[in-house]
Amino acid sequence: MPAVVLIGAQWGDEGKGKATDVLGSRIDYVVKFNGGNNAGHTVVVGDETYALHLLPSGILTPSVVPVIGNGVVVDPGVLFQEIDALTVRGVDCSALLVSASAHLITSYHRTVDKVTERFLGNARIGTTGRGIGPAYADKMSRSGLRVQDLLDEKILTQKIAAALESRNHLLVKVYNRRAITVEEVVDELMGYADRIAPMITDVSLELSGALDRGQTVVFEAGQAMMLDVDHGTYPFVTSSSAIAAGACTGTGVPPTRIDRVVAVIKAYTTRVGEGPFPTELVGGSGEDLRARGHEFGTTTGRPRRTGWYDAVIARYTARVNGVTDFVLTKLDVLTGMETVPVCVAYDVGGVRYDEMPMTQTDVHHATPVYEHLEGWSQDITGVREFEDLPAAAQRYVLALEEMSGSRVSVIGVGPDREQIIVRHDLLEG
Repeated sequence: MPAVVLIGAQWGDEGKGKATDVLGSRIDYVVKFNGGNNAGHTVVVGDETYALHLLPSGILTPSVVPVIGNGVVVDPGVLFQEIDALTVRGVDCSALLVSASAHLITSYHRTVDKVTERFLGNARIGTTGRGIGPAYADKMSRSGLRVQDLLDEKILTQKIAAALESRNHLLVKVYNRRAITVEEVVDELMGYADRIAPMITDVSLELSGALDRGQTVVFEAGQAMMLDVDHGTYPFVTSSSAIAAGACTGTGVPPTRIDRVVAVIKAYTTRVGEGPFPTELVGGSGEDLRARGHEFGTTTGRPRRTGWYDAVIARYTARVNGVTDFVLTKLDVLTGMETVPVCVAYDVGGVRYDEMPMTQTDVHHATPVYEHLEGWSQDITGVREFEDLPAAAQRYVLALEEMSGSRVSVIGVGPDREQIIVRHDLLEG
């Protein structure tokens, strides 16, 4: 059985739960390998809707082992709030495993995140203020705290004292905030130590053993391709590797063990936060698409920016990630439109770009080149076979498939986990 990497193909909020729903009972492990509680996804199970932020979607399936990899930054308070909220609703979270090498988000990370964004003003990045960026910055500067440090209070205290040396100078002298004491941070984090200790494990060893036993492991990205710190619309990106390669660095599983790369992509495009968005709709048309798709952030509640499907981004995602399959979601949202525009290229100062422009400047100045495809009016939420879709909807999907660089294997036609059309098995070549 394969190892499958599951990524978002745009700027997030594509509906990655649809892919895990298709795989269903065949999944043994679901691993979150990057990000933190700055992004979320909504999973609909029957009449129940679950908004997940830090936990992998596998937490909702009793037979699946949910795992948080070393590439994730973990806010323990948020982790246990989410676990407790699910437990009250009857979800068993006892199988959760957390990497000993995952980094911790602390109160001073959250504080620095918020005051920095305010200080930047119009130049702000558009973070969620949850401390993710500062925690990753500490990781890269080798002054971070790891989950395993909760098992040794002496080491934890030493590391916090060293980190606050510089953080307090910043807070007091630049941002005019009070200094944070070592004791308050230690007390907060050690309050979680006993509860998290049974979950802590060597994730690389655990997953290698699972693959050796022939079990199916799904590596689930937080955020999405265009928010990747290296390959996204920098600097308006997240602080981690959200591409397929991040599954390896974020778990300790080698690339030779990855079999499939599944990219989830909406039938249109959305984005939360600042940064370039070539196909963005403004005014009434953007508000109409937002209302049709109920486009508000799972984590923040912020209204998402909306735009038409961007085949340039789809091709870029396919190339950088080696995408084997696309999962196209929210096709039903486009029902009722006479024509549906699709961006097939960019125009930058009179020059046509069929592939992603190389520089930030060119992306910022890109204007979409559209083809207009025929729309459809029939309700498709009950359709389960591709051939039963309206002819225009079939042509729309096939056109996107041809433009985007890989096959469209699954189509989402509604919010419920059962509202899907499967054209190809995601576990097979």
